[in-house]
Amino acid sequence: MPPCEIVPALADQGIYLASESTFYRILRENDMQHHRGRSEEAIHRPISTHMAIAPNQVWMWDITYLNGPVKGTFYYLYLIFDLFSRDIVGWEVWEEESAEHASELIKRTILTQKRLTTEPLVLHSDNGSPMKGATMLTTLYQLGITPSNIRPRVSNDNPYAESLFKTLKYRPNYEPKGFASLNEARLWCQNFVNWYRHEHHHSGIKFLTLAQRHNGDGLAILEKRHEVYEAAKSVHPERWNNRSTRDWTLPDTVYLNPDRELEKNKVVEPVEKAAS
Repeated sequence: MPPCEIVPALADQGIYLASESTFYRILRENDMQHHRGRSEEAIHRPISTHMAIAPNQVWMWDITYLNGPVKGTFYYLYLIFDLFSRDIVGWEVWEEESAEHASELIKRTILTQKRLTTEPLVLHSDNGSPMKGATMLTTLYQLGITPSNIRPRVSNDNPYAESLFKTLKYRPNYEPKGFASLNEARLWCQNFVNWYRHEHHHSGIKFLTLAQRHNGDGLAILEKRHEVYEAAKSVHPERWNNRSTRDWTLPDTVYLNPDRELEKNKVVEPVEKAAS
């Protein structure tokens, strides 16, 4: 019997020796806590942890469905975005999921971002066939990109992708009943990407736009905001009641699925850690 059964069974006999947690602790200390039964033991896979201190060090990508003109038909939006800035660096809509399309998009994105193949870069994704297809993996290795995948059946290992797709599909002008054609879907996505990059003030980066964060203008903008707040406080200090003005600083390091100790101590070099 396991301790969770032993403790109440003993209590029914008027006996209390220890809590369940104490039973388990003693079992572990004596190397007696092991998997039992005929079922396979659970496999504990390490989480993929990455960090970036500048744009174009860690990219994330995923594919989402866009409803087509007939129920049951779909278009597929491929999106690549940057961990540090949250900016969309590459996208395309196709009529099917394939490693060939993914390979084409990553090549195009490398060119538009003017990346050198000698610069370390991690590409994080889920475990879908387009992400792990031979064509895609060959392309990544040729470009010097390190592939990274989430744990099987753990969608929140790529949380920024899920958040972005929710923002996309809850836009007021989104077409939940379906796009009439592939060109219509591509046009809508182009307008969304332009809005998301240049007009949307993202709460995760202190309400900068993604383009401002990605191209390096964000620091000056946040410093200007700080000056405005300090000037307002000097005129009406009573409004702040001896408190500091709003914090408009951003962290120098951005983490994807951070290891708590790593984020606390910040002792690991970002790109080398990701590439390893």
